Amino acid sequence: MIAVGLTGGIGSGKSTVGRLLVERGAVLVDADQWARAVVEPGTETLARVVERFGRDVLSEGGRLDREALAAIVFADEGARSDLNGIVHPAVGALMAERLTDLASTDDIAVLDIPLLVEGGARDRYPVAGVLVIDSPVDLAVERLVTQRGMDRSDAERRAATQASRSQRLAQADYVILNVGTLGELVAMVDRAWAWMQGLRGVAGP
Repeated sequence: MIAVGLTGGIGSGKSTVGRLLVERGAVLVDADQWARAVVEPGTETLARVVERFGRDVLSEGGRLDREALAAIVFADEGARSDLNGIVHPAVGALMAERLTDLASTDDIAVLDIPLLVEGGARDRYPVAGVLVIDSPVDLAVERLVTQRGMDRSDAERRAATQASRSQRLAQADYVILNVGTLGELVAMVDRAWAWMQGLRGVAGP
């Protein structure tokens, strides 16, 4: 297995790149997917989230109300840190299990980790390289507003909580600058896929 870290700011197009890489043969290990799984009803992690933030973060059906929780943590750095301290270890354990399953294969595993830079994930996972999807913040915010229907102030606040472009680029081994059309992005993903295939035999940290 070759593991490659994939990251980018909110609205950068990272999810689209992940989907395109899967179409080319990559195995996606999605941190957001696991982050949802660990807070399913009945899990220890959800119980700890409720203990910290109260039952107002639950829907009537007992599921996590992600919007209610987001309203709290994106307005309070301490609350966001507390949430990360609860959720990230559980997510990391599941991702480590998945990587163990893939270790003896010839797959290229793409670790889609939004907070790879902020959380020091590069040091925790055996990645042979890091692919950063880069977009200007104003363009990313515009995508969130027009494509996801997000309130502009909310989109700007969420973008501001993440690592800066320069911090992400400092960790990058390969960069896709996503500022053009989908066709242009597809061509850049093709080149990134070729780069990933060239990493075979390169050991991660």
